Amino acid sequence: MKEIRLTHTDGAGQAHMVNVSSKPDTRREATASGSIRMTQSAFEAIRDNAIAKGDVLGVARIAGMMAAKRTSELIPLCHPIALSLVDIALTLDESLPGVRGVATAVATGATGVEMEAIIAVTIALTTIYDMAKSADRSMIIGDVRLLRKSGGKSGDYVAESTDS
Repeated sequence: MKEIRLTHTDGAGQAHMVNVSSKPDTRREATASGSIRMTQSAFEAIRDNAIAKGDVLGVARIAGMMAAKRTSELIPLCHPIALSLVDIALTLDESLPGVRGVATAVATGATGVEMEAIIAVTIALTTIYDMAKSADRSMIIGDVRLLRKSGGKSGDYVAESTDS
């Protein structure tokens, strides 16, 4: 059986931030997705821009971008990263009914951007909940996952397809 080496613990077993200073800067990219399900009437209110707080999807996109830039403040052992791009696509999906989100983060550096992509999509979906909760407090945020990542020592990753 292969021995598992814990990278975020020191010799005494205490959590610590990994030293990435000797790793080369490479282009890193990660994409994460998720969804928020809601009632048909809430879906229609978002679609028709009839939510009292305003442009739900526009505000959610901005919130996701802002959150990605602050990932290291939210996840204790993440390094601050100078992001080159955070792109968030929020698509209304009547089959849910709800919204599907996809976030991509890109940077050139010594560590990956998977957490930035995951945080971006999660906060975008959470912002949709906040903006539209007057229409539906029972919305369900879920299916958040890493779809793919590239760059770095571990190379590329592409998630296996799921039926959702």
